[in-house]
Amino acid sequence: MVEKLRNMGYPGRVIILGADQSNNPIAIYAITGRSPSSQARIMEIGKSHSIVYVRPTDEKTIKEGNIDLLIYKAIISGKGVAVSNGKQTDDIFNYMLATSEQVLPRRVLIDTLKNWEYEPDAPNFTPRINGVINLQGNLGALGIIKKQDDNTARDYYEFALQAGQGKLIATYIGHNVNPLPSFKGEPLDVELKFNCIGDAVAAVYDFLAPKEGMPDFRVSVAGYSRTTNGPMISIKNRHQR
Repeated sequence: MVEKLRNMGYPGRVIILGADQSNNPIAIYAITGRSPSSQARIMEIGKSHSIVYVRPTDEKTIKEGNIDLLIYKAIISGKGVAVSNGKQTDDIFNYMLATSEQVLPRRVLIDTLKNWEYEPDAPNFTPRINGVINLQGNLGALGIIKKQDDNTARDYYEFALQAGQGKLIATYIGHNVNPLPSFKGEPLDVELKFNCIGDAVAAVYDFLAPKEGMPDFRVSVAGYSRTTNGPMISIKNRHQR
């Protein structure tokens, strides 16, 4: 299960791509935050029911952080599905939208993110994590852009979506220390034993709960699924405006 999150004291942001037990594609995005500005956020479904926005709960508190890094579209769906922890979500989706042929999801990430860098939030230099689902080809890809010594490392992974299985990537490895160590290695394998995106979102939110005596860093979890009845989105926020 996605219980691997239980061992991450502070994963930062998390993307999970895969398929539920009925082989419906799933994209999940989770936010945890330590600072007041990072905590002062929720996720909301756009009017078109195709976009998940990260929005502030308190305008004054959010301005204590870097708004450009805190407020963005987390998930955009349509021709495919794009998900990320920043404004690059728009670029990923627009690339898919402008391409007449079905481009492999790994290629979408490589082409779209070639000019993007990790976030300029020293000393953590938060990685940019990104995901793509090709709905026609039933393929997914995850990518991470992170600081490595004095260079930028770009790693991309493509995989077939398999019923009840998924891949997980996070911004950090999970240790709540300073500075925060970036996620390393390939995406983690997770089981997605769900038939409803709402159940998947609730499970991820619960698995992110802190151990006894530790602070609760949860902010929000959003999930997208494409079923025979059409697209479905579920969100669980810790704070509401």
